[in-house]
Amino acid sequence: MRSLVFKRFALPLFLSSRRGGSGFSEGLNWALARKGVVVKDKAFQNLTSSELQQKGATIAGSLSGLPLHVRGNVLRGSSDISKAQYIKLLKQVTTHMSSIPNVFVHDGAVGSSSDSNAKVRVISDSPSAVLKLSSILWRTPTRAVSHDSCPLTLYVATSISPGVVDAIGLAAQGNNGFIAADIERSSLILYGKAFSDANGIKEALTSLSGPIISARGGLLLSARVLVSGDSVILLFAPEDTIQSCADQLVSADAGVVLSSQGVAPLFPTGNSNSPDLFKLPAAVILASSDRSGIIPSIAKLSPGQAVYHFLAGYQNGKFVPAYSKIPSMDAMELAKAFFAKLKDHKISTFIVNVNEGRTHIEGFTQSKDLLALVESSVSKNIQPFEPKGGGDLEEKYRSFLSGKYPDISQEFSF
Repeated sequence: MRSLVFKRFALPLFLSSRRGGSGFSEGLNWALARKGVVVKDKAFQNLTSSELQQKGATIAGSLSGLPLHVRGNVLRGSSDISKAQYIKLLKQVTTHMSSIPNVFVHDGAVGSSSDSNAKVRVISDSPSAVLKLSSILWRTPTRAVSHDSCPLTLYVATSISPGVVDAIGLAAQGNNGFIAADIERSSLILYGKAFSDANGIKEALTSLSGPIISARGGLLLSARVLVSGDSVILLFAPEDTIQSCADQLVSADAGVVLSSQGVAPLFPTGNSNSPDLFKLPAAVILASSDRSGIIPSIAKLSPGQAVYHFLAGYQNGKFVPAYSKIPSMDAMELAKAFFAKLKDHKISTFIVNVNEGRTHIEGFTQSKDLLALVESSVSKNIQPFEPKGGGDLEEKYRSFLSGKYPDISQEFSF
């Protein structure tokens, strides 16, 4: 009899601890407590858009350029926020979350590949914030987040007292707030209306997710995906060049994960017909700008040459490798991993000169020229890279890269 009674009453408890949106889940409450948030009344998990609106969510307008404070970003050098400041801020945020009646939880991911993505759990005091953030993150099963070894935690505090934050010594943009990230703690805080700054949030999430994605065998690259016929192409290019062919890209966002499974967008593309995972690229394109015409219109690169140009980012006499940078990851380690992917998967790589023999036009309106060159890279026999005279260009590359990376591998060459 005892076993029958146990089965009768234990089963409903088991179900209530796992269903989303019920307002009570013993398992969820424990998980939130481990993140410093003690649920006062209810925690609503993974509500649909209509359910969030029933709870009072409204569609917030977009903001941009809010202050972004990052700890542990190896590319920025010194941290924008001290460890002590972040700990104080996090304590104030979790205390605030524990004092309000209801919290809203949303589970998602950065990167669409389940094998190499970074899981994210959002804990918010506002249903409107969750409604906004649900469009920035990929959907992922709740179980995948709760069982993940190192999920990111995103706290949203829209109604915390401004005086509390001012006392910590962090700058906000008026009443709109700021974004604070700690790569060491795998956590992100959105204060005030910062949940409306999609670009700032994506930049912060990219910083946080880079090490996790790398540890899972993925390579986070600041590239775009372009599909030409049956071919998938990775495009590295300056922003003005990108704008000229934005309508041809899978997503306007810079950020993909390259793994043995294929290419996965870092954030949702907004196109419901677009796949979550693309096959391995048939080609990688590095777009350079050289008015002198020393760099040919298009040329094939060896993996070592590709990484050399990738690190340099040569643009009209200057070295601007911004498009090859991934926050929180060492550039040389990234280059070595990129080199290995190109070799292991035998991916063809090409350099394209978008300014060969002509004065640069604002925004590079000759998008058809660029697309024609990109498409020709996978359909024609392109000649190996050979500069058109101007022997000092190689020396300029060598001087820049050896000064920046004294121990650069001999496998990487002009």
